[in-house]
Amino acid sequence: MDLLDSILNSMQKPPSASEAQKTAMRKQKEAMENRQKEERNMINRFRKRVEEKISNFIKDGKKPHLQFEPMEQMYRSIIRDVSEIAGLQVFSFGQEGIDRYSVVYFKDNGPSEDELTVRRAGGVWSEDKAAEMALAHFEKQKQAALDLEEEKNRKRKRGQEELSGTFYKQKYAHLIGQEAAIDAAQKTNVNKSYGEVPSENKKDQRSIEQTMADIKAKKLKKAETEKRDADSSEQI
Repeated sequence: MDLLDSILNSMQKPPSASEAQKTAMRKQKEAMENRQKEERNMINRFRKRVEEKISNFIKDGKKPHLQFEPMEQMYRSIIRDVSEIAGLQVFSFGQEGIDRYSVVYFKDNGPSEDELTVRRAGGVWSEDKAAEMALAHFEKQKQAALDLEEEKNRKRKRGQEELSGTFYKQKYAHLIGQEAAIDAAQKTNVNKSYGEVPSENKKDQRSIEQTMADIKAKKLKKAETEKRDADSSEQI
């Protein structure tokens, strides 16, 4: 035996796996494969149930939506995939990892804004809830209409007060006194035919004879004035 053979023989050989270790590793691998197979089977069974539910939902056509129980994201993704293939739309609500769930709708009959608001807030949507919110909207619109009508009445009343002078009397009474405000209001009363000047002031109260006499007197006075001016000019 030479030196090299002596060295090789003296080296420790790597430990070889025992039959028990080999058996344990084989069983572990088989168990993992079985779990994976079971998971695939479980997913396939779940997908088939989802397909069946969605198919019945479409055939019925009367229900507004199809709601599923809270579940993990992986299963919700299956619901979404099956729904989109069937031409439907899906919304998810709730907190992830706690109570998040999926709801399926027809594309032409999706959730209303009220339903989205309630579900996103963690509430339960039902026919009673829909009726309750519809009534609330009706009452709100009714109140808005009443407020609008009341505002119109206030403007109409204010316009009438302005025409009657009451508005100015109320507005300026604290500045110029009650009596002065009343007097100012009376002076601003509008006459339909003659504007803000009383119609009585525009009427000629004289008789025809008196009017003719006044005109004649004015002409005579004018003539005398002109003659007097002419005589003065000649003297100069």
